[in-house]
Amino acid sequence: MEGWLRARSIARGLPLPVHDRGGLRVDTGLPNEQRRYVFTGPSPAITELARDINEPRVFIKMCGTDARLLSLVTPKWQIQPGAYLMTKEAGRNPVPSLPPGYWLQLQTQDGITTARIFAEDDTLAASGYAAEYEGVFVYDRITTVPEHQHQGLGAAVMAALGTAQQSQAAQRMLVATEAGRGLYLTIGWSVRSHYSTVAITPPF
Repeated sequence: MEGWLRARSIARGLPLPVHDRGGLRVDTGLPNEQRRYVFTGPSPAITELARDINEPRVFIKMCGTDARLLSLVTPKWQIQPGAYLMTKEAGRNPVPSLPPGYWLQLQTQDGITTARIFAEDDTLAASGYAAEYEGVFVYDRITTVPEHQHQGLGAAVMAALGTAQQSQAAQRMLVATEAGRGLYLTIGWSVRSHYSTVAITPPF
């Protein structure tokens, strides 16, 4: 878990996680998120943490179901859109393949690999990021513009990012939305766990 969260923080240009309250804390410092706490599963520490926090823009995340996380926090916390922690076995990555009329831009800087696919008019059609850290290769923020969906661009972005993987033995990991989960299942990924989130919303 720590290796995944460290790689994901690198991919997003965020501070590396630190151990805190029996989990990991990332001080994101973003306009909509001050910090997040991440736990590998249900823990009494989540309940204690939830009682101590009263300000918004703080997220508690846990590998487990929404219902289980809600059972550990006080009523001031509300469930956020669910996600899934997914993995793929180590091995060779597929060769990127684009449909006609698209072109790919791939670059790596400061440990972050960025893949962008453009349409013929040079408008952005799909994009994604990746980073590798101590045996974990993370895919992050894989998105396709709505008018360019259902053409295989998401899979092409994934394949392009995979070419940056240094260790073929590295564990591949990502967090998928409900919509993205279907795509990843079709290209060989497996659901490892629900990934649930709660946050405080006004008037608390």
